[in-house]
Amino acid sequence: MKKRGFWGLVVCLLVTVALVAAGCGGGTAPEGEKEIVIGGIIDMTGPTGDVGAPYHDGAKAYVEYVNSQGGLDGSKIKLDVIDYAYDMDKAQEAYNRLVKRTGVPAILGWGTGDTDALKGFVAQDEIPYISGSYSEYLTDITQSPYNFLVAASYTDQTRIALKWYYEQWGQDRAPKVAFVYNNTPFGTSHLEDAKAFAEELGFEVVADQIIDLRALDATTQMLNLKNSAADVAIIQGTSNMTATVLKDARKLGVETQFIGLNWAFDEKVVELAGAASEGYMGVVPFVFPGEDVPGMVDIKAYLDSKGKDFKDINQKFVQGWMSAMIMFEGVRLAGDDLTGPNIRAGLETMRDYSPAGLGAPVTFSDQSHRGTEYARIGQVLDGGITYLTDWISYK
Repeated sequence: MKKRGFWGLVVCLLVTVALVAAGCGGGTAPEGEKEIVIGGIIDMTGPTGDVGAPYHDGAKAYVEYVNSQGGLDGSKIKLDVIDYAYDMDKAQEAYNRLVKRTGVPAILGWGTGDTDALKGFVAQDEIPYISGSYSEYLTDITQSPYNFLVAASYTDQTRIALKWYYEQWGQDRAPKVAFVYNNTPFGTSHLEDAKAFAEELGFEVVADQIIDLRALDATTQMLNLKNSAADVAIIQGTSNMTATVLKDARKLGVETQFIGLNWAFDEKVVELAGAASEGYMGVVPFVFPGEDVPGMVDIKAYLDSKGKDFKDINQKFVQGWMSAMIMFEGVRLAGDDLTGPNIRAGLETMRDYSPAGLGAPVTFSDQSHRGTEYARIGQVLDGGITYLTDWISYK
């Protein structure tokens, strides 16, 4: 009697587990409701977490907002994100888990080093990859056929800054340019092309100053920069590093005009650097919260639903939101058969696609995944950010 009761209980438990698995799918959408899952590999706690965390928040917010509006053509969407803390080995592990085990057809990635290291696997596995990196290397479609850039590359951003600055230069001598960066693939990806372009324009390249992403002191580098008498310096870093540079430059009386690329120019720099950020310039590929563009209506609606407002987010949130928007537009254009090649084909049909004004319009084709060559130049004036240009390119 006891033996029959034991096996009866086992059978009952097995049936129950099977029914739960069939109904819940380990956390997937309810039966009859389609769910589209895209992967994410983002640094939220590592050296670039100062910009990675709000980027992630924006991407996740976009997904949540779309689902609150009924989903993507009726299907719920999900972003399965892994925080790899800017660790290359963890990025590889995250990629393998998402692609080999979860089976995602596309990924929102992050850093330059890991994106470059993974591009061969991405091509082999046919996984469309929209990264937080805008490295020029990724624009070579023969080497990176599944990578897509949603903003001007770091090289093009530098060219925009240098050409604009040179056009404002009114002195008889050649302007002197320096480069301030961190010694990572992210920090150096633009250097060779940028220096060549600077010399072509007529700049004198005078100094390189290398600063760690988490540096709390840049006194030595700023003294070196001061001694180089650089007129302008291009910063490739993130908010924290940039604030350290600006504060120490001010302390030492450095008169160089600093211009930051995408990740080095945002509200957090102003907050951290305070008065030392006054006059600081930056290349701006994405709008700031509250700007009068159509896409801000949806962001405001999302924030309202959470009891928040524009003061609770920053530009990197907008950047993450827009990146997810473009990825899921590619998913929508892929149709019902959501494979990597079909999502790539969907993205490649996008021509002069405006992400609701949150950034420059992007164009992809089977010949180019560059996206755009346009950005704006902004400047910190009276503690706020003002635009000095409209959307411009270096051409």
